[in-house]
Amino acid sequence: MKENTFTHIFPCGVRFAFKRTKSQVAYSALSIKSGTRNEQSDLSGIAHLTEHMLFKGTLMRTPQEITDRLEKLGGDLNAYTTKEETVLYATVLKEDASKAVDLLFELAFTSTFPQEELDKERHVVIDEINMYKDSPSECIFDNFEELLFEGHELSRQILGDARSLRKINSSDLKRYVSENFKPERMCISIVADITPQRALKLAENAIASYIPAEYAPKAETGHPATSGRKPSEVHFTKEIVKKNHQVNCIVGTTACSFYDEERMTLILLNNILGGPSSNSRLNQALREKNALVYSVDSSYGQFTDSGSVMIYFGCDKGNLEECLSLVHSEIARLRDKPLSASMLKAAKKQLLGQLAIASDNGESQALSIGKSMLVFGGVMPDEEVRSKINSITAEQLQLTAQKILAENRLSTLVYK
Repeated sequence: MKENTFTHIFPCGVRFAFKRTKSQVAYSALSIKSGTRNEQSDLSGIAHLTEHMLFKGTLMRTPQEITDRLEKLGGDLNAYTTKEETVLYATVLKEDASKAVDLLFELAFTSTFPQEELDKERHVVIDEINMYKDSPSECIFDNFEELLFEGHELSRQILGDARSLRKINSSDLKRYVSENFKPERMCISIVADITPQRALKLAENAIASYIPAEYAPKAETGHPATSGRKPSEVHFTKEIVKKNHQVNCIVGTTACSFYDEERMTLILLNNILGGPSSNSRLNQALREKNALVYSVDSSYGQFTDSGSVMIYFGCDKGNLEECLSLVHSEIARLRDKPLSASMLKAAKKQLLGQLAIASDNGESQALSIGKSMLVFGGVMPDEEVRSKINSITAEQLQLTAQKILAENRLSTLVYK
């Protein structure tokens, strides 16, 4: 046990991670290595639709009984889908933690996907797609990655498309779950003020209820969830007419995967360039000094075999070229000149502070340690994270900027 983190792998293959906290609230998450990249190409959106349908009935409960199970205790139950994961998570008082953990497994292993509920729920998801399309500042990110990862599983949009969703039936959902919701592709994570032994027992009891004792997990080959086929290098400059009152723009490129040694360096570099603080270089250049945008940020998304850096801003149409010029200028500064010792020290201090504050939340911890177990097979101790960040040199930052953010690697998508 390190830093109050306890990990284990059950014989059936389910991973387990636990952190003890001083709180009356218990957080649990069941993370499953299955997202949009695991879909069949002709069933776009089935991963996200499956997530919705997990709440629409199990062998033991009706949809209303699923809702009532934790909410009547003052708790909460939720889920989300990404390109590589489906995650079910719950928040309850610590004395009800066993009920939450059991329900997560019940949903994953005994959902029935009734056709009549599917016929209703697909309309909800299609409405979600239509609302999403009405928000260009959100859908431009999916559109950019669709172009960036063209021809690869990572190009698939999480919500899918209405035409595909309309043809998915209950049998398709059951087949998708049967093929992807395997114990060896799961992690149950718990953050609560109970002992590690108690937390382990909660997980063990739930596993015994839903997974046969004789189940033999299949061995993982290579890194978890990788397809063995990296995305091709793609470069594009594209404008799409949206007739909105403002222009939305993303400048970006492919980037380091979870397993790339430069990952930590790029996290720091991205934070300097366009992190959440108002003193990021892009925010200072585009908003504070020139008042050209309301917001600008840079995000670094990581996957098991690739990644993406996306710099986003929205501006008046007449300011587009000036904004693009400033974005490229700030990137060039990072490529052309290493940070001074004082600037590097301040940047590291800021990132470490942000990470510490963000992790001071039980739900975030449960989700984070679950993902870490699926991706890395373990949870990196906080002191190791700090050590890796503190060891980054100005030269490494500059080299990563030159490599990842090279001018000839940057693509641009504009909604006009």
